[in-house]
Amino acid sequence: MEGKGTTEYSLPPRIVKTVKEMDEDEQPREKAEKYGVGVLSVPELWALLLRTGTPGYPITELCRDIMRNNDGSLHKLERRTKQELCEMRGIGTTKAIQILAALELIKRYCQEDIPNDEPIRSSSQIYDRLRHKIGNLDHEEIWMLVLNRQNKVTKEIRLTSGTSTSTVFDTKNAIKLALLENVESLILSHNHPSGTLKPSVQDDRITQDLKEACKFMGIRFLDHIIVTANGFYSYNDSGRL
Repeated sequence: MEGKGTTEYSLPPRIVKTVKEMDEDEQPREKAEKYGVGVLSVPELWALLLRTGTPGYPITELCRDIMRNNDGSLHKLERRTKQELCEMRGIGTTKAIQILAALELIKRYCQEDIPNDEPIRSSSQIYDRLRHKIGNLDHEEIWMLVLNRQNKVTKEIRLTSGTSTSTVFDTKNAIKLALLENVESLILSHNHPSGTLKPSVQDDRITQDLKEACKFMGIRFLDHIIVTANGFYSYNDSGRL
């Protein structure tokens, strides 16, 4: 009989082992004890942290699905809200909070890894300082770094938090907050959730307004840096200050 191309081929059933059914070298905890945590995959590391799955859905499979649902990217997983995590199979409030807590620890470790008492000499230092704080956010935030005479950061101030495409900036408020910190110089920075490094017309206007205000108040305006997860744009490096 001639076929019409409508037959669907069936796939073999997917075999899922429980953790107890796995060989010792397949079990994340035993594998970590024997070889160290460095040999574990990202899903296996999550399995160690989250510990238990649900009936018929072992923790190792659950954690593989977590990463599959986020294209294997921790950056994409970081952008998930608690509600979005809870919508995934096998994840309730407790596991969602555990995931968010682990990701927050990663961010804080990366921030702590940068010596905060070093004098600022380059835009890359600012990027290293802020990339894990704002580079992967799903909304825009504007931050101001206040520096002393030695070009050391004395305070980081979040000025605004907006939407995925914009946020409102108040030049007068930024200057007021800087003066309260006995500012000598300052650096402005904000993120682009879209990942693009090209400054917008609004970015240019903010930069110019703050530059003029700083000049009037005798404050050195060192840079305005746009931060993404994968790179940065510096107005100073580009000769636009």
